Amino acid sequence: MNQPTEVNPPETGENEATAPAAIPGAKPQPSYVKLAMRNMVRKRGTSIYHFALTTIGLLTVLVGLAYLTR
Repeated sequence: MNQPTEVNPPETGENEATAPAAIPGAKPQPSYVKLAMRNMVRKRGTSIYHFALTTIGLLTVLVGLAYLTR
């Protein structure tokens, strides 16, 4: 009789060899939130400038819509 063939499990993107827990002494990569916060602290002026531009732009859009729909 025919032997059933083995079915490989679906790939999850990480195998056991590259998983952070499998490498002794390796630290897990920091999350995107931590990286973003670190970037904001390093580039304080740029972040404040972009925040101000976003706030002014949003207020302009809201005031413009309020004016058009009065």
